[in-house]
Amino acid sequence: MTKELIINTTPQGVEIALLEDKKLVELHNEKADANFAVGDVYLGKVKKLIPGLNAAFVDIGFEKDAFLHYTDLSPYVKSILKFTNIAINDHSEKGFDFGKFPVEPEIVKTGKIAEVLGGKPNVLVQILKEPIAAKGPRLSCELSLPGRYVVITPFNNIIAVSRKIHSSEERKRLHKIVESVRTKNFGVIVRTAAEGKNTAELHEDLLSLLNTWKTIQANLKGAVPPSKILSEQGKANSMLRDLLNEDFNRIVVNDKNIFTETKSYIQRIAPEKVEIVSLYNNSAPIFDSFGITKQVKAAFGKTVNLPSGAYLIIEHTEALHVIDVNSGYKSVSNNQEENALETNLEAAEEIARQLRLRDLGGIIVVDFIDMKLMENKKRLADAMEQFMRTDRAKHAVLQISKFGLMQITRQRMKPEMNINTSEICPSCSGTGKISSSLILEDEIEKNLSYLIMQKHTGLTIHVNPILYTFLTSGFISKRRKWSWKYKQKIKVVANSNYHLTEFHFFDNSDEEIKL
Repeated sequence: MTKELIINTTPQGVEIALLEDKKLVELHNEKADANFAVGDVYLGKVKKLIPGLNAAFVDIGFEKDAFLHYTDLSPYVKSILKFTNIAINDHSEKGFDFGKFPVEPEIVKTGKIAEVLGGKPNVLVQILKEPIAAKGPRLSCELSLPGRYVVITPFNNIIAVSRKIHSSEERKRLHKIVESVRTKNFGVIVRTAAEGKNTAELHEDLLSLLNTWKTIQANLKGAVPPSKILSEQGKANSMLRDLLNEDFNRIVVNDKNIFTETKSYIQRIAPEKVEIVSLYNNSAPIFDSFGITKQVKAAFGKTVNLPSGAYLIIEHTEALHVIDVNSGYKSVSNNQEENALETNLEAAEEIARQLRLRDLGGIIVVDFIDMKLMENKKRLADAMEQFMRTDRAKHAVLQISKFGLMQITRQRMKPEMNINTSEICPSCSGTGKISSSLILEDEIEKNLSYLIMQKHTGLTIHVNPILYTFLTSGFISKRRKWSWKYKQKIKVVANSNYHLTEFHFFDNSDEEIKL
C-alpha cells in the first residue's frame, strides 16, 4: 500500500488529505484560528461541581465551560494540583527540578469529585475531545505528551510497551532500554513505531518530550487561568508522527513555510524519508491535480455509489448514524446468497473508508443485504474488522444480529467532517413540490389586478424563460388576454436568472415594484 499526504494551504487554514493507493481515506481541516484542539494543555479554573454527574465544569476560555468527569481526573490528580500551584508561583530562573517533585498518594477510583476539587482550584488539564455541537470541550487530567516512538506520562514511574509489538523478546528489549534512559516521575509508553529502534533513537525522542514538559513548567510561571499552556503541534506533523512508515512515499505541500516545517520535522524523526517531501508549484489547485476534489464531491453525498452499481445510503440522526446497503443492478451469479455476500463485502470496504473520511463517531448501524448462511455472516464481520484495522480511532465491530444489522462504535474525537454536495432548490425550498402552472397564473393575475387598481401603467412582468413560454405561446396567449381584460398593454420578459416560479413586476421607468 502506498500512502500520500497532500497539504493544501488556504487563507482560511490548512486542508490535509491522506491517500491510500490514490484513494482518499482521510480529510482534515485545520482552521487558521484553531483553538481547543485535542492534546492542547490549558490552565483552567474549576467553576462548578456537579455531584449528580460526579463531574466538574472548568473554564479554559471557551464560550462554554469544559467538562471534566471524575474518571478523567487521573489517579495522580493531587500531584497535578500541587504541581500546578508550585509552578505558577515559582520565581526561580531555571525552574524547580521535576525529578525531585514529591508525588502525592493516588486517589481512589470510586471517589467523589467534591473530595478532590472542593476548593474550586486552578488545574492543569488536557483537551480529550474538541467542542462538538452545543457541548464544550471534554477534559482530562491524565496528561500525556506523545512523541514518535514513546509517550511520556508525568507523575508516575510506569513503563508500558504497545501490545501491537508481538515479539516478547522485542518487548523486553524495549522495556530495558526505556528503563535505563527514563527520568524519575515520568512514566513511559513505548509506541508500535519503536519496534526495532536503537537506544539512541528512543533516548532522543524521550529528551525531546522532556524539553516539552520543561516548556509547560516555564509557561505556567505567573499564568492566570484561563490560559493555553501548550499547543499540540500542527495537524500535518501530528499525522506524520502517528502514521509515518515505510508505506509513505509522497508528501506534497503548496506552501513554502509548511514545506520547510514539514521537511524539518521529517529530517528529525525519519531522516531517510526526507526526500519524499516536495513543494507543489503548478498553477492548478493542488487538490484538483491529485483528484481529491472529485473524490470529495463523490464521497460526501447522502448516496455513495460503488463501482459495481451497488450503493450506500448514509443517514444522520441525533443519536446515531444509519447506513443502508443496496445492491443496485449488481449480479455476479444466479445465486442470490452469493450476490448478497459479494455486494456486502464491497460495501464493507467502502463503509470503513467512509467512517474515516467523514470521521463519523458514536453508534453506527449498518443494514447489510440479508444473508441466510451463518458462515457468510461471520465472513462479513471478519472482513469488516480487517477493513477497520487501519482506522486510528478506537472502535468495536459487533457480529451481525438476528435482524441482519451490524453495530459499530467508533470514538468521537471532534466534529464529523460534513461537506454539502447539494443545495436547496430555490423553486421548491427543498420540499420537492412547486405551485402548479394554473395556481401560478392565478397568483400573477391577482398581483397584476392589484397593481392596476393602484393606477400603475406600462407594466412589465419578468419571469423564467419556461414561464415566459407558457404565458406568451399561442395566438390568444395569457399575456394578450390580460391586455384585453385590463385595457392596457402588458409586457412579459424572459430572465434566465429567475428560478421556475419566480416573477417580478416593473413599471414604465423599468423600476421594480415591490409588492
